[in-house]
Amino acid sequence: MEDTGNSKEEILTSRNETAADKPSLLNNAVRNHSIDTVRQLLKEGADVNSKVEGGWTPLHSAVQADEEEIVDLLLEKGADPCARKKNGATPFVVAGIVGNVRLLELFLSKGSKINEYDDNGFTAFMEAAGYGNEDALRFLYNNGADVNLRRVVNEEKRTLNKGGATALMDAAREGHLSVVNMLVSEMKADMNICDNQDRNALIYAFLPSDNKTRESILPIVHFLLDCGVDVNRRDEHGKTTLILAVEMQSLDLVKALLEKNEVDINDADREGKTALMIAVEKNYYEIAKLLCERGARTDLGDLIGIVNRKYNKKMADLLRPYGAKAGPSQPQDWEPTSKCWGEQLKVLYNMYRPMIGKLKILQHNDFRIQRTSQGGIYLGLYDGKEVAVKIFCIGTEIAKQEKMCLEQCLTSNHLVKLFGAEEKKPCLYLCLSLCEKNLEEHLSASENEVNCKSVLKTLFEAVQELHMFGFGHQDLHPRNILIDAAGKVRLADFDKSKRLSEGQKDDVIIKDLKALSRLVLYVVTVGKVPFEENDRDDLDKSCPEDVQDYVEIADLRKSLVSPGEGSPVENLLRDLIQHPFFWSKQIRYRFLRDVGNESDIKTRNTKHHNNKSEILKALNCDGHPLQQWTEQIDKLVLDSMLKHFKNKKKQYENYVTDLLRFIRNMGEHFDEREEKVKEIIKEPSEYFMNLFPELTVYVYKCLCSIQHRRHFPSPESLSQV
Repeated sequence: MEDTGNSKEEILTSRNETAADKPSLLNNAVRNHSIDTVRQLLKEGADVNSKVEGGWTPLHSAVQADEEEIVDLLLEKGADPCARKKNGATPFVVAGIVGNVRLLELFLSKGSKINEYDDNGFTAFMEAAGYGNEDALRFLYNNGADVNLRRVVNEEKRTLNKGGATALMDAAREGHLSVVNMLVSEMKADMNICDNQDRNALIYAFLPSDNKTRESILPIVHFLLDCGVDVNRRDEHGKTTLILAVEMQSLDLVKALLEKNEVDINDADREGKTALMIAVEKNYYEIAKLLCERGARTDLGDLIGIVNRKYNKKMADLLRPYGAKAGPSQPQDWEPTSKCWGEQLKVLYNMYRPMIGKLKILQHNDFRIQRTSQGGIYLGLYDGKEVAVKIFCIGTEIAKQEKMCLEQCLTSNHLVKLFGAEEKKPCLYLCLSLCEKNLEEHLSASENEVNCKSVLKTLFEAVQELHMFGFGHQDLHPRNILIDAAGKVRLADFDKSKRLSEGQKDDVIIKDLKALSRLVLYVVTVGKVPFEENDRDDLDKSCPEDVQDYVEIADLRKSLVSPGEGSPVENLLRDLIQHPFFWSKQIRYRFLRDVGNESDIKTRNTKHHNNKSEILKALNCDGHPLQQWTEQIDKLVLDSMLKHFKNKKKQYENYVTDLLRFIRNMGEHFDEREEKVKEIIKEPSEYFMNLFPELTVYVYKCLCSIQHRRHFPSPESLSQV
């Protein structure tokens, strides 16, 4: 290899530089293709893995310079073959840009992974496609590169709709026809995969690039059309392929798209402009003439006003015979119900859109509610009603499952409703109740205190209702629980639901119950304990004790994860909706007073009578959690009740039944107590619940064990909680 740098001068300079300057010297020597200088600097102790601006190592620079001999030298001297630049690119990815097959093979032997990617999701295969490096592309394919891998990006970039593109999209964008042909014909690349802005390879072929001309676009578009690419995708501005062809002023492509008979000639972009409107604005007479001949509507937009402002008599004469008249269409006055989606719905309402049956929809990011693995959830208007439209590929199992579940749960009170379904190949559109936000968003954005009990009670009822309809949800998650415009909780997303068939019914229900246990902790901590961190199969993630009702929460979660024996699991939610967690403090206090008013507790109130009374035996079992309750309570409060009895020392002992009797007596005679006692207690329900937080659950569980439920609050009283 010829040394193209001034080696002696560089070496002399390097000896006078500090160690901190050597990384730049080494990298510059590599970039100047000066292998002798590289050797000398390494001999003098330069760090072979040092980095300069942008995180470039000497090895990265050597690969970029396509200097195989320097690459070999650096690796021999200990260069890290898997080092990453600041953007995450490895030497292997850079070799894909350069297209050097020997270097790609070398790095694979040194530990590089065939599908490794940088921080923007670019793999060596994608780079080779984007730079038109056919030999490198074929080598990578033969070594297992994923042809259809979509660009992987972090959540922040994904939120901005970045990422998701494939190697085919890169080749189409850069105008490499031979590479596009190779990817589709030889490597069977999927033409209809979309990036995170719902753009496919055909849209990418229209995108501007420094490396292609208008003439290079035409053959790629024609090739993709001949191969059956989906022509109904849009660019980031909502422009259809027909509109993009008009903007290119390509009569040939406009004809080719119209001949497919798959595009709607009147479809508009997100600004409401159709292909004809754009042709008129741009004064593309021949294209406008073709569109009119093919039936484009002339009553959309003020076409005559546009041509009059341009003094374009020829275009006006073309349009009038096809029905164009002066005067713009006026937006209609319409107010949507949704506050969250109101502005987008108004735009959609006043926009021309070709109808899909009774459905009006525009599949564009501006109208997208949520991404899904199938096709996303979008705003729509179904028979004039604002809806959320969940899109599936026709015929898929998850589409069939969701549609079947929704259709059989039409009378539900707590699930999202199915208003209708439409089909337009290749998509199935399910039109559902439009909600404002999901539970995750509700908890993170709530300015006011969240009513956790109300949310969870409705959620329990929703899951119980779904089970009664004969389905298990199987994918309970904060993102699948929605809040509608009225603030009501609704259960959604049933594409993973399962029938409650004999033989697997219990397993399906138990999976939902375990997910509910995780959701309980997620909700009561207002999302502070992330749903994903709360293990689905155990209770290791306990409720923090600073959370109100932590005792009730712990028992509720335990009951969900470990249902008691003897009772069918399908009845568990029905019972747990009456759990003390859902009771107010006043209801808990009333419950304890009522139990304390049991005749056995009032008259046979100690352990000595346990064998004669089922309720005493249950409540006063060994090891109960209130062994020292008489020491826990304020002495003045206890004494205020003792002084009414002749034998003061034996009136209240450390039994649960005695504590219940004490609570009952205090409630009955509270108004008669001294002011000092009233000042200590203030509100009896608050006082006793705070002093004995475990009492309500303990009594509840004991009474459940003997099927003694007559003191449990009625569902009607709980409905107001």
